[in-house]
Amino acid sequence: MNHAETDRRPSSQVWSEATASRYDDTLGWMGTSEAVEPVVDALARLAGSGRALEFAVGTGRIAVPLAARGVPVEGIELSAPMVEKLRTKADAGTVPVTLGDMATTRVPGEFSLVYLVYNTISNLLTQQEQVECFRNAARHLIPGGRFVIELGVPPLRRLPPGQLACPFEVTEEHLGFDVVDPVTQRLTSHHHWPARGVHGQSEHRYIWPAECDLMAQMAGLAPEHRAADWHGSEFTAESDSHVSVWRRPAPS
Repeated sequence: MNHAETDRRPSSQVWSEATASRYDDTLGWMGTSEAVEPVVDALARLAGSGRALEFAVGTGRIAVPLAARGVPVEGIELSAPMVEKLRTKADAGTVPVTLGDMATTRVPGEFSLVYLVYNTISNLLTQQEQVECFRNAARHLIPGGRFVIELGVPPLRRLPPGQLACPFEVTEEHLGFDVVDPVTQRLTSHHHWPARGVHGQSEHRYIWPAECDLMAQMAGLAPEHRAADWHGSEFTAESDSHVSVWRRPAPS
């Protein structure tokens, strides 16, 4: 959820009040303790005794339980309605939030951990803004601090020639599929909840893991670890997501 430079409109969509009000209800499995706890466990270990900053903090799915673990957490969020929803779970003293975009907004102080979860960096729809997001993370980190992202691997291997739509979930409760443009690296995620008669879609620019590494290098960050999930499973050619960690080198 990005607000790029002050002289142009943000590339990513700003979640409306209507979307924010039902956001948590659409998370499905991602909103369960089984999905959230491994994320919080890993982030708490990476933060150590330092402060954590979540880019695109949303309604606090991760920030609120991470703060409950005793990790000081702050957030950056473009959508005011999403922050209002977060405020029903935690006050501003527990999880302070700065309204703005994750590519350029600066929060005072330094952090041992900056993180982005649930594919959110792909909400930035240009490569330039994604590079600036990495640079913004690096600006917030103490020497030795880490930047972590959770991101899906583009599903192009699952597309036969000539097909541009790829389902990612088909259940009685939820129908989800992505429409991919390989030329522009743009992806539109479509969601339909039949029982509620609700349809939604979101725009993304997908990024390959190797492209993430190059963005990190441009931001002065060094690769530390890549896994297939928050449990630390090995990342392979068959993995459909990755959790990647880069570190800001300490002065020699």
